[in-house]
Amino acid sequence: MQPTHATNADAILAALHLASPALPVGGFAYSQGLEQAIEDRWVTDMQSAYVWIRDGLVLNLARQELPWWLACYQAAADQDWVRVVQINEHLHALRETGEFRLESVQMGHSMAKLFAQWPQGQSLVALTEIVWVYPSAYAALAAVSGVTQDLALSAYLWSWVENQVLAAVKSVPLGQIEGQTLLHRLKGDIVTAIGVAQGTAPEVAGSAAFGLAITSARHETQYSRLFRS
Repeated sequence: MQPTHATNADAILAALHLASPALPVGGFAYSQGLEQAIEDRWVTDMQSAYVWIRDGLVLNLARQELPWWLACYQAAADQDWVRVVQINEHLHALRETGEFRLESVQMGHSMAKLFAQWPQGQSLVALTEIVWVYPSAYAALAAVSGVTQDLALSAYLWSWVENQVLAAVKSVPLGQIEGQTLLHRLKGDIVTAIGVAQGTAPEVAGSAAFGLAITSARHETQYSRLFRS
């Protein structure tokens, strides 16, 4: 069930707002292990940056986090707040490392601070017992804002991909044109990831990104770094 109070233009504007780098959730401070991969010389140029980002998107996010993201969206659209709380707890438990957990909680807290001033966010303000993590806070806010599921998930993944590309541009480093080339190449992978997520039931979702987890854990002691993960 979709909320009916949003016009098509309202929904598009809400999705653009949620995807905006101006949204004060602090995503620019995190690389999700990419900085350590660059330090380890796994990522050295545009092609290796593309492979790293694509694999994280299609092999990890799409198979593990996103099916639960979609379930949270649907629960919020149905105003099933008990289910929203349960899914939020599950997404919190999925974080493989301390850095990833801290990132998700800090960004979730920042997202939750927007609920009170978001036009449709009042129904979420009452969920005071939640320690929000970012995926569920984003999905729930998108749902109550009347953004369609496909558009909401596209906006979420575009923000994730854009942040990864900007981290690569800063740290590999890459040129601005190479960064834009990466974004164009990754558009098709966003569509693929959405299809995988929509075809995966949350109960069977899972990934085995051991390399990513080890890289994230190693980043905790990286000597010199720009990013918090």
